[in-house]
Amino acid sequence: MINRILIRIKVVQLLYSYLLTQTEFRIEQQPDTTSNDKRFAYAVYLDLLLLILEISGVSTQRDAHGKTITPDKKLASGRLARALAADPSVREVIFRASTDIDTLRPLAQHLHDAITQSAVYADYRKKRSPRLSDEVELWTTIVETILARDKELDSAMRALPGYSSVGFKRAIIDLASTLRSYYGASAGYLNALKALEDSLNKAYELYHSIFVLMIELTREQERRLEAAKEKHLATADDRNPNTRFIDNGFIRKLTEAPALKEYLKENPISWETDITLINSLLNAITTSSIYTQYMDAPATDYYADCEFWRNILRTIIFPGDDLAEALEDKSVYWNDDLPIMGTFVLKTIRMAQQKPDAPVDLFPRYKDEEDATFGAELFVDAVKNRDKYRSLIDKCINTGNWDPERLAFMDIIILTVAISEIINYPNIPAVVTMNEFIEIANNYSSPKSGQFINGVLSSICNELRAEGTIVK
Repeated sequence: MINRILIRIKVVQLLYSYLLTQTEFRIEQQPDTTSNDKRFAYAVYLDLLLLILEISGVSTQRDAHGKTITPDKKLASGRLARALAADPSVREVIFRASTDIDTLRPLAQHLHDAITQSAVYADYRKKRSPRLSDEVELWTTIVETILARDKELDSAMRALPGYSSVGFKRAIIDLASTLRSYYGASAGYLNALKALEDSLNKAYELYHSIFVLMIELTREQERRLEAAKEKHLATADDRNPNTRFIDNGFIRKLTEAPALKEYLKENPISWETDITLINSLLNAITTSSIYTQYMDAPATDYYADCEFWRNILRTIIFPGDDLAEALEDKSVYWNDDLPIMGTFVLKTIRMAQQKPDAPVDLFPRYKDEEDATFGAELFVDAVKNRDKYRSLIDKCINTGNWDPERLAFMDIIILTVAISEIINYPNIPAVVTMNEFIEIANNYSSPKSGQFINGVLSSICNELRAEGTIVK
């Protein structure tokens, strides 16, 4: 029920937010200062970054063929050192070979042994599957206790040009901060994945919420009719009202629908506190020509009862501003979700209309397991391969019409997710992927984005076919 159209939109939205704010390690920049303390702090900070790699068994020599220590297996298998070695800023430091790491490299084995014999590392080794937060906490503790206090490292530091005890302490603080920043970036990645799952779950909640809203509108009308009977000067129509609206066969069956009851048991939904919305929508319904024709018809049946609500939703509830404003207050996702979820609500009523003797059935959350994992897989692959996909984008851009350096960030995100789908889902025709992402570009990016996405994706598909990456 949560279809791939909505999933693609969600992935693009969440990837855009994630990459807009995402950082890996926050590597300190060289200070623009004449202060000896700050200059020394920055030099030592770089030295210690590279020393952590050496301790972990990662060579910091430009040719990567220099001798490194053989680290403890658990220390070498950590994610933090591998990520640090892959960071572009750190690679640039290694390439420039402008640090004092050659002087400090002989201390790597000594420091490695001090680390592996420490209490903090003994505790870390007991963890069968340490979390990233455990690894970051291990290394920040190592920096703040072992590296900051080791006598041999202190002696080596004192021998460096421009030594400053204040600078050394500053370097320790900055290094610990950089290591913690990696956990923040990774937590942001996990949070983005969680936000993707939550946004899809909220879309499914909206689907059920619309049915609950229909039931609540019916109940409110029943309350109004009962209240009218108690008026001091009640008319004959007040005392004997037309109850066709509140007796609507579809609503009666919907109220008893097993699928709706089961969902609401785990996910309670109510519109009872949204009195203003309920009254506004009900007034719009009861003053409409659709309502008048329905109530005045000589007779009704289940088919007509279903059709009445389809028409009310299509012409009054979904297009109006009242529901849109209420949804905006309830969830940041729902206004974007309403067109698609509304379509599925209408399809559900249509299905019920064709099965008058069966309970009202609702769509499952996902059509199948592949759809259930589709969004997360797209997101993970797009993040993992974004640099490779960006190179492919740049290669396939017609530079006579488009400047790669001035592309809209949203367009890059849309292309990145589209490439991921084209490469990783061979059963989805390339033309389907292209059309879906062109539509997303038209709705979420600039006026010319659809044309741009169309041209670039066509070139990318040709390139991928030529190199044998795809055959579709």
